[in-house]
Amino acid sequence: MQAKIRAAGLLVAAAAAMTACAAPQAATTPTALAETSSLAPATTVTTPTSTTPPPPPPPPCAVTTGACASLSLRLAWLLKDGVVVHGPVAMEPGDPSMPTPVGSFKVAWKDKVHTSSEYGDSMPNSVFFAAGGIAFHAGPLDKPSHGCIHLTDADSEVFFAGLPVGASVEVTA
Repeated sequence: MQAKIRAAGLLVAAAAAMTACAAPQAATTPTALAETSSLAPATTVTTPTSTTPPPPPPPPCAVTTGACASLSLRLAWLLKDGVVVHGPVAMEPGDPSMPTPVGSFKVAWKDKVHTSSEYGDSMPNSVFFAAGGIAFHAGPLDKPSHGCIHLTDADSEVFFAGLPVGASVEVTA
């Protein structure tokens, strides 16, 4: 009888073992592991950010119609009746050895295809506004000018078209 009881006990134990093996186990997907593992990376919740860029800086000049250039910001604007009509645009002024003059000026003359008589450099779309041949013109934005204000080709065309002789120009530090 004890043999039958022992055999029955073994059968019950074997059945329990088989049931344990056959029972559905916890999923081993990365999500399940992350939920059960203490080494799982922390879940971060991100808040959607605005896709609207911040507004550009306003021109730091008193000019209401004409051009404004900020040497410290390396930006320039065209304005009409107090409203920015183009800009801010990137610009490159002169370096400390040949600085761009600061102050209020008037456009003296313009030359669409100009070459510097002093340096031999091409100065497309030149808008001359200060003594010594200082102008807005197309030029590299990664190389200081000889006191002028370099603009991209496209921006120099807009400044050339938008600044008539006599227009106000203000350059701030």
